[in-house]
Amino acid sequence: MTTMTAKSPLPTAVMVRELFEGLLGREIDSVIGTGAVNANEEPGAVVGVYIDDRMELRAIVVLDIALAAHTGASIALIPVVHAEVAADDGILPDNLYENAAEVLNVAASLFNGGPNAPHVKLHQAYRPQDPLPADVAKWIMAFVRRLDMELSIAGYGGGRISVLVI
Repeated sequence: MTTMTAKSPLPTAVMVRELFEGLLGREIDSVIGTGAVNANEEPGAVVGVYIDDRMELRAIVVLDIALAAHTGASIALIPVVHAEVAADDGILPDNLYENAAEVLNVAASLFNGGPNAPHVKLHQAYRPQDPLPADVAKWIMAFVRRLDMELSIAGYGGGRISVLVI
C-alpha cells in the first residue's frame, strides 16, 4: 500500500539507457549532466506526463526533437535519413512522434520500483508544438529530482532526455 508521502524513485542513468537498449534492440551510448531539455522553447520537445492512481502528477520525461526522431525511427526501422531531416527541421512527423510516444508509455516502468512507490502510468504524451498545461510546464525547468542526459542510438544518432520526478 502506498502512503501519501511515497515518492516515485528517480531512475538511474543506467536504467534509462537499458530501457532504450531493450526497446530499440540497439546499443545506446549515454552521457549524464548534459543540460535540461526545455520543452517551453522552440522547437519544443516530446513530453510524457506520468500520474499515479489518484491522478496526481508524479513524473515527466522530456525528449528533445532529435532524440524523439531517432528513437521513433529506430524502433520501427525507418531509415535514419527521416530522423535526421526531422531533427534538422525541428518538425516531428506523426509516425516518429507516435513511435516515440510508445517508448514513453513503456518508460512508466522506470518509476514503478520500490515497495512503497506509487503505481505510475503515462497519462499523456505531448507533441513538440502542443501547448503544455500550466501544471506541467512549470516543472520542466524546475529544481526537482531530475536526470538530464544525452543518448546516442547506434546506427541512428541521438539527442537529449530529461527525466523529472515530482
